[in-house]
Amino acid sequence: MEFMRGGAGSATGMIIVLALALTVILLRNSRPRKLKIVLLWIRPAIFVAILAATFAANPPGFDLTSMGLLVLALLIGCALGWQRGRFMHIDVDPATDAVTARASPVGILFILAILVVRVGLRGALIQNHALFGMPASSITDALFLVFASMIVIQSLEMGLRARRLIGEARTAKAAVPSPAADPPIVR
Repeated sequence: MEFMRGGAGSATGMIIVLALALTVILLRNSRPRKLKIVLLWIRPAIFVAILAATFAANPPGFDLTSMGLLVLALLIGCALGWQRGRFMHIDVDPATDAVTARASPVGILFILAILVVRVGLRGALIQNHALFGMPASSITDALFLVFASMIVIQSLEMGLRARRLIGEARTAKAAVPSPAADPPIVR
């Protein structure tokens, strides 16, 4: 394919690939899927392990600028993750306490915007080998930290909200008297 080699039609090809990917993602996420709260820690744990291994193999710079950038990346990732988690529609079946989650179209567009920013920054880094006077390795470390912290905090927010919704469903179920529990009327 010509767009993979960076030819003249690379922008058009990339737009077509992104449009197809967005269509698949929208169709896939339009249906509710079971949310297993007890398994929400697995994906964040994998990303934290990958992040730790990456930083252990190639430690980030310990100068003030690099550390400031990493702290800023962590804060941005946490804010984005919390917001992305809030965009998820979570429903609880009151009868069975089964939890389902469905991504909202706004959440999907949110991720698409993050990808566009990432691709734009990547293009600037490839051309300049540095951005805003910082080396490319510091920028890529920060981008990876944004992504990993976003995944961790999104799972945390979804888990907390799902547990709260289950608690509310159980409380509502306990508050409604069942007809079988009424004492018989004695005359």
